[in-house]
Amino acid sequence: MDLEQLNDIATQMVAHGKGILAADESTGTIKKRFDTIGAESTEDSRRDWREMLFRTEPAMANHISGVILYDETLRQTAADGTPLAQLISDTGAVPGIKVDMGAKDLAGAPGETITEGLDGLRDRLNEYHALGARFAKWRAVIDMGRKGDDSIPSPYCVDVNMHALARYAALCQEAGIVPIVEPEVLMDGDHTIERCYEVTEYGLKKLYAELYAQGVQLEGTILKPNMIIPGKKCPDQASVEDVADMTVQCLANCVPSAVPGIAFLSGGQSDLEATAHLNAMNAAYDLPWPLTFSYGRALQAAPLKAWNGKDVEAGQKAFNHRARMNGLAAMGEWTPDLEKEG
Repeated sequence: MDLEQLNDIATQMVAHGKGILAADESTGTIKKRFDTIGAESTEDSRRDWREMLFRTEPAMANHISGVILYDETLRQTAADGTPLAQLISDTGAVPGIKVDMGAKDLAGAPGETITEGLDGLRDRLNEYHALGARFAKWRAVIDMGRKGDDSIPSPYCVDVNMHALARYAALCQEAGIVPIVEPEVLMDGDHTIERCYEVTEYGLKKLYAELYAQGVQLEGTILKPNMIIPGKKCPDQASVEDVADMTVQCLANCVPSAVPGIAFLSGGQSDLEATAHLNAMNAAYDLPWPLTFSYGRALQAAPLKAWNGKDVEAGQKAFNHRARMNGLAAMGEWTPDLEKEG
């Protein structure tokens, strides 16, 4: 492991005014998204959609620092024969790869899950490195019970998921790949913002204890957390300022300054919510790490609708706009009025 090289890659991934495009939807997930526009999901149509995004200028060069890919995409070539990973690299962004195998039922813990994929991961990481990937992503899913039910998540569920994240991270660094560690507390349900804070703080402290115990070098990692947000069904929704304040407070209490940067997931927020929350944090706080985005749906929903399976120009225009808005938010320079330009 070359820590200096890992740190260089991690630093590039959180460059000023740039963030990460999460284009790692599984075949099943992207089919559901294509269904919303009446487009057939085939290997070629999935390639065409993603190639359109990766060829979008100036978005890719100016606002995207890295792209998380699905296994199929990392192996694909563009219509002209260029590997998609090379298309990404040519824009100055870093190609990455999702390596977990998804969340499965956790034995002995009804209603909770464990993310699988450690078996054979060392060999897969070596292959992915040869294919051009320089960072990876692993998502741990932490669900919450209904308001007033503190039994979910259980300490058991949090512990095993954070242990698995640390094992994955150690294997990534061994292979010369920067691990994105993603402990996502879901915003489904009716929990309060205070409960989200409590569970997120508990999970992050467990995560960094596990990373330390397993010898992971924090300077060669990126954190991809949820923001501190009440559940979608909670009657008391929070202001942008409250989300920003509680998120920053939670991170300050848990995340070591050695971490090169934090790239938030959007977690089911609307496009504008994800942008506004990120902007509020960057505009109001002086922090030891860059705060940026690692968005999937919040970057792709508008372009997908505009593209509609065939209109490349409209799709790229929409992607340019959303990437620029989030790039500005990563610098604390976004305002709602700028959305009218889209």
